[in-house]
Amino acid sequence: MANKEKESLNLECLKKEYELFKKKYNLPEFYELNKFFDIEEVDVETDFLLRRIRRVITERISSYSRFADFVLNPSNAPMFFFKVLKKLEDKDREILGGVYETLGKIEIDMLGLDLDYSENREADFINKVFKLFNEEIRIKFLEVIVKMANGKNSKKKENSGSYFG
Repeated sequence: MANKEKESLNLECLKKEYELFKKKYNLPEFYELNKFFDIEEVDVETDFLLRRIRRVITERISSYSRFADFVLNPSNAPMFFFKVLKKLEDKDREILGGVYETLGKIEIDMLGLDLDYSENREADFINKVFKLFNEEIRIKFLEVIVKMANGKNSKKKENSGSYFG
């Protein structure tokens, strides 16, 4: 069987397995969860499908958390960040700080689930993170990202004359 066919078969199996959990725990639609968190990468051959899905979700959450950390604490950020960061105002940093705090709470919850498995709690976590991400985190993050990408530099241009004149 070709690799593409195998991936397609795995995706269809994943969707069917997910649908069972979706009905049982009132989880988000597969497409919506996949759109934001790439859960299609989960291997369906597991006894703990919700845990695997949750781990894929938390990988994405962790990457957003690292990015927010770079923006809020740029001392270890790549050099190109410094020019982009000048476009942000204090209000933007406050927004991102709130998102960063929310992401940190999610990561702490995730650690608890890693240490004490419960299918119900895995489903609750997936629902909670999806709702937070879709209704708050994504919107606020996007607002700051758009400003970083397109915003005007808030610093005024200094006099371009020479030192002596």
